[in-house]
Amino acid sequence: MDARADDSNAWLVMTSKAPQTLPNGAALLLDLDGTLLDIAPTPDAVTVPIGLPGHLRRLRARCADALAIVTGRPLEAIDALLPDIPYAVAGEHGGVIRFAPDAVPERPPLPPLPPHWRDAAAALAAALPGTLLEHKPRGLTLHYRLAPQAAPAVERGLRAMLDGHTTHRLLAAHMAFEVRPAGADKGTALAALMARAPFVGRLPVYLGDDVTDEDAIEAARAAGGIGLRVQEAFTDAAGVRAWLARLAEAA
Repeated sequence: MDARADDSNAWLVMTSKAPQTLPNGAALLLDLDGTLLDIAPTPDAVTVPIGLPGHLRRLRARCADALAIVTGRPLEAIDALLPDIPYAVAGEHGGVIRFAPDAVPERPPLPPLPPHWRDAAAALAAALPGTLLEHKPRGLTLHYRLAPQAAPAVERGLRAMLDGHTTHRLLAAHMAFEVRPAGADKGTALAALMARAPFVGRLPVYLGDDVTDEDAIEAARAAGGIGLRVQEAFTDAAGVRAWLARLAEAA
């Protein structure tokens, strides 16, 4: 049955509040940093709170396996932080998707990051003490959480690097700026996941906290589902985890 045709879920569409129970036939698609996990000073410093893995496993069972992580991190990071928990993972903002636990990851044809851009970003980070350059397979992120005064210089430097190029986009993130290929985002990732089993025909429920999550929030709503911004619906990641814990206990 297509959950979107169920009138009992109609009141949930376009809401900015977290539902007290999961809609019938829901699929859970969750951002990671700032949504499930608290933001840390550096990407490697995040921790997975006790209890979260168990709650996610129960909710995956409640959703008939339709639980996915949609993140800017690479797949390897999710496997290290939440091993064998999500059924599917979309990493690198939709730049790579593993549709099932034993599936070969799929990568849409996206432009590679020019090697000299990596050199330019490294030089920029070296010139701005306290900033941290994070390399990704087809992009990069320059963090300034430990040097907030460097934000304008980080943005100027990366914009100058991309000037005149349309193959990549510069996006503002949590205390960081990210360079990633045009043509894929968390919205396209959500749509791709919802077209495959066990997600197909279910009601997408997406949670995210950052500018990079807006595409997925809108995609979930456009599909007749729920797109929630963490700051509006839960205040912070701790609020998300408390909500998930209640849902897991009810399941």
